[in-house]
Amino acid sequence: MAAKREKDIARQVISEAGGTMAREAGIRLADRPAPLWQLLVLANLASARISADIAAAAARELNEAGGTTPDGMARLTWQQRVDALGRGSYVRYDESTATRLGDCAELARERYGGDLRRIAEEAEGSRTRLAKALQEFKGVGPTGSDIFCREVQHVWPWLRPYVDKLVRKGAARVGLPDDGGALAELVGGDELASLCAGLVRVARRDDLAERVAPQAA
Repeated sequence: MAAKREKDIARQVISEAGGTMAREAGIRLADRPAPLWQLLVLANLASARISADIAAAAARELNEAGGTTPDGMARLTWQQRVDALGRGSYVRYDESTATRLGDCAELARERYGGDLRRIAEEAEGSRTRLAKALQEFKGVGPTGSDIFCREVQHVWPWLRPYVDKLVRKGAARVGLPDDGGALAELVGGDELASLCAGLVRVARRDDLAERVAPQAA
């Protein structure tokens, strides 16, 4: 009965709060260079003290402006990046972020040939090496690295289960186990990223925790 209840709660999390950040930003995540770059940009934007909704909106604007690849981002002028961030209401950090994204594009082009799949190849299954490589991009610290890994596990199965402290906090709030392996058993592998995204939202919002599991919250 306990296992069934946990699976029911996990389904409720996905229903009420699930959906990856990438999907909210209009990114069709796949193990291909363009969407992986777009995810890195989103993780960079979401690393700042700004709402996830604004980060997603800013990412959409940058993509619509042509920044869908490292080459595309590099071709945008600094002002074009600032303007795109402004249209996404990412105004508090727009100027420094515009500069930072240009630097990130150059690093992606020079070190990885614009293909971030090479980061996974060079990590050789090591999460520590992956995190270190991600954090070499300006603006991507431990928070940004967690965001990227939490989302990219959808298309990089070798990372599963990737569960960080925010996911564990959300799980605890609704009576789910905080162990990555146990969480992974509650849903299919392709749904784990959505469950983790939902649990992050549950960790941050009392109303979602209450809707998902009132007694536990």
